Amino acid sequence: MVRRPSVSSFAGDFAVEQSGEFASSVDQLQLPFGRIDGLSRNDLRETAYEIYFIVSRGATGMGGHVRHISHISVEIAGNATPRFGGGGGGMSLVNSKIKTNLGLRTRRAVQVASTPGRPGTAAGKREKMQLKPKPANEIMQQQLGGNEIIDSRLRKMQSLLSAKPQFARRPELIVIPFQLLKHLKPSDFNNIHEYNAWQLRQLKILDAGLVQHPFYPLERNYPAAQRLREVLRNAEIRPLDMTDKKSESWRTLNESIRILTERNSSKMPSEIAHWADGFPLNMHIYTALLHAVFDVRDETIVLDEVDELLELMKKTWTTLGINGMIHNVCFTWVLFEQYVLTGQIEPDLLTATLGMLLEVAKDAANMHREPGYVRVLSAVMASIQAWSEKKLLDYHEWFEKSTAVIMENVLCLAISTGRILCEDISSTGCSGSTTTSTTIEQENSRSAAGNRVDHFIRSSVKNAFNKVYENGNGNIDSMVVEVEEDPCDSLMQLAKKTEELAKLEKENYSPVLRRYHPFPVATAAVTLHSSFGAVLRQYVARMSGLTNEYVRVLQSAGKLEILLKQMALEDSPSLANGANPIVDEMVPYDVQSLIVGLMKGWMDDRLRMGRECVKRAKETENWHPRSKTEPHAQSAVDLMKLAKVTVDEFFEIQASGPREELLQELADGIDNLVQEYASLVATCGNKQSYIPTLPPLTRCNQDSRLLQLWKKAACQQPCAQPPCQAGIDMAEQAQPGRPRLVASKSTRARGETHHPRPTMSRGTQRLYVRLNTLHYILSNLHNIDKNLSFFSSRGYNHHHPSPSPARNHIHRRRTVAPTHFEQARAAIQSATHHVAQLAAYRLIFLDSANVFYDSLYAGNVKDARLRPALRALKQNLNFLVSVLADRAQPVAVREVMKASFDAFLLVLLAGGPSRAFQKADHLMIAEDLANLRRTFCTCGEGLVAEEMVENEAGKAETVVALMALPVEKLIEEFTRIAWDGSGPIGDERIMPMPPTTGRWSRSDPNTLLRVLCHRDEEAANRFLKRMFDLPKRRG
Repeated sequence: MVRRPSVSSFAGDFAVEQSGEFASSVDQLQLPFGRIDGLSRNDLRETAYEIYFIVSRGATGMGGHVRHISHISVEIAGNATPRFGGGGGGMSLVNSKIKTNLGLRTRRAVQVASTPGRPGTAAGKREKMQLKPKPANEIMQQQLGGNEIIDSRLRKMQSLLSAKPQFARRPELIVIPFQLLKHLKPSDFNNIHEYNAWQLRQLKILDAGLVQHPFYPLERNYPAAQRLREVLRNAEIRPLDMTDKKSESWRTLNESIRILTERNSSKMPSEIAHWADGFPLNMHIYTALLHAVFDVRDETIVLDEVDELLELMKKTWTTLGINGMIHNVCFTWVLFEQYVLTGQIEPDLLTATLGMLLEVAKDAANMHREPGYVRVLSAVMASIQAWSEKKLLDYHEWFEKSTAVIMENVLCLAISTGRILCEDISSTGCSGSTTTSTTIEQENSRSAAGNRVDHFIRSSVKNAFNKVYENGNGNIDSMVVEVEEDPCDSLMQLAKKTEELAKLEKENYSPVLRRYHPFPVATAAVTLHSSFGAVLRQYVARMSGLTNEYVRVLQSAGKLEILLKQMALEDSPSLANGANPIVDEMVPYDVQSLIVGLMKGWMDDRLRMGRECVKRAKETENWHPRSKTEPHAQSAVDLMKLAKVTVDEFFEIQASGPREELLQELADGIDNLVQEYASLVATCGNKQSYIPTLPPLTRCNQDSRLLQLWKKAACQQPCAQPPCQAGIDMAEQAQPGRPRLVASKSTRARGETHHPRPTMSRGTQRLYVRLNTLHYILSNLHNIDKNLSFFSSRGYNHHHPSPSPARNHIHRRRTVAPTHFEQARAAIQSATHHVAQLAAYRLIFLDSANVFYDSLYAGNVKDARLRPALRALKQNLNFLVSVLADRAQPVAVREVMKASFDAFLLVLLAGGPSRAFQKADHLMIAEDLANLRRTFCTCGEGLVAEEMVENEAGKAETVVALMALPVEKLIEEFTRIAWDGSGPIGDERIMPMPPTTGRWSRSDPNTLLRVLCHRDEEAANRFLKRMFDLPKRRG
């Protein structure tokens, strides 16, 4: 049983907040006037009582009992017939026209003894005393929390003001909080703490009415407002001494209030002290007054004396800036607020709110409205509309079959407030109206109401469906984890409950909604169809293949779809052309589309697994061979296995549809994966990091006499020194500037130039694992491509026994020449060339550096021939052939060949200060070059085409041939090519330094210049000194 709250709770700070039972009701309300900073509801109620007391008692004296009623709300339904009794118990002593017109029940009188007393007896006297009504002022005192002590203070101030005629006749000129501060002393209160709290409240009321929410807009940093704020801040720290009228704080307060209350829009004296009529302070105070009309013993009942109480409250209108139209809006809000705050247990309050809305609608239609009224009207109507729409947006939760009447009233509330707001906006934007415009506005209003109800239906039905789904079918969400639960059964159960929900909507709610909506059943059916379709699509998205359970789910979904479409067709008539806009909103549960979507989802999941495989390879792949018989990376095996299984399972799905398009989409996905993986394999560096930095050009100068004597003595040693050692430094021979990676022990040991084992380091071996991996992917991709074309043709023939000859030709062509992965093949070819080139340059310039670039021809040609390097090269080539796949061997050997010839030419042309050549060295160098060429021509069977070897060797032979020329001929050739006919040969001008292109040939001036720099002859030395001023080699 719901407890009825007590009105005494309103004496606290925001009454309902004190009762946890109704906290949810407070949360549901959107307060139209906001809140006043620093003031509680209790503060506002006390201020309301002070205003009421001063204003009403000042006009009517101390009697306060009003007999005659004339209020605007009385005219709602005309005169009413007096009623006696309420619910059959006792009789009513006061007849309220307002309650009668608003349909509110009459409060039962106080029960007397069971045996009526005779006149003159004690029982008769008690009965007479109980039946005697209280004066209205006493009721107000009781309702607003007043007492004799508070009244005595107010009477004291009133008596002091009676000496001033203007205040006695015009109470609206009294700034009540200031006058109270002026005339009341701490001795008028029980204790100093009570006085201090009372003083602070009065100052906050003045701040709220004059500074925070003034009647006339206040300029920023208005001096008087700042001074009043300063007084309030001081009072919060230390109470003011109001007995000393000569104090600075009192003079500041007095002067600030005088200036602020005398402000107006014109320069004429104001007829009202505008201290309590600013919005929204006046609304808070007046609604606090209006709350006094509810019974203390039962807050859901309006007092029978409401007519007299409202008449007394009317006297505060001038002070608070209220008129009859604003009163109607505020009284509507108070009735509605009381209905919500009392737990919505009294439907009469909701009915009364609807009755007041009729009066508000009449006022709102008035074209001559004050701006203040429009602001109050919009705020209250918006708040009521927000509450009612919140209920209607989920009416399945808030209303049952037994509360259909309440639902209808709430629906009327939402539509009525919506219409008032709509008319308010339209009337604000135009100055007049005609019959035609009024008709149009009415049509728009009805259309807007229908649209809102349509929104209510769709929202509430969707919420109801979601609750059914979450409560009874939550196991659908865990279908991947819960093995014991059958998601198919859960979805079919959801379809059954959806059908029950549709029938419930048709029987219980649609009759109420049909008043404002022409097709409520059809709208609900469309919403249910859409909601179930969303769940069905989610279910299908989780499927990994087509199963019998999936077919059963589709059958139950189809049955539900037929039912919902039938309900929609019966409720909404079709147009003349046969179309039905409501039914057209139902997106069919197209099984074929679902199958296609399922297959695409399955394909996306497999491709996602492929992307994860590539990502995992990026993070963890170490490029070790899988085994001796499988010299490729494990990640490539995983990726190709996934691709093959995916293609096989794709063709196992026996379902019709656009298989060719899906097949191409799958092939494109695999193509992208292979491209990404090929890019990963190729991400291993570049060959420039292994090519030594070219040393600066220097002159190979002749030895001094002292050095010649030293070399002559050194010739007796077992190892003769080279003919020219100018600038030779063994530490520099190691080329510290050249990038070096970790090599195998065989390449790091000094003096092991004839070691029988290959010099290939582990890092280089891992590069060749990458190369094997690329060829492994290429071969598997070719097989998958053939399977795609073959199964595509077979699958098409399976579903279509008689295809056209043209399509048969296409399938035969695809079987012979697969073309699904063209971009992937191109990416693999590019990556293969890059990795093979990088591995070759690492093998020659890093792993074989000690027997090739670092030692070949170092010191002199005779004692540093190519034979050790060739021996190591042969060993490396044999090892290379043994570890590489057959298809990967040709490109690897070809790149090793190119790297070897490049290294040979770098020794001759950029060998640094450790190398110097004479014309007589040509025969040995040419012999070494021929041996290097022969090594690759005889390496394996058909690994490198002889034409390719001859081409690379021929480029090197043109450079070696320059070494056979005398210095004079070299200088002549260089001068001719360098000047390029721009000057006479032998011109003494400084010749420009030819740029280094890296393309060594006899026609390249930089190549000829490097040959001269390495020629150990005096003529070359003098020429380089004269033409380029090149430095000598330094030791």
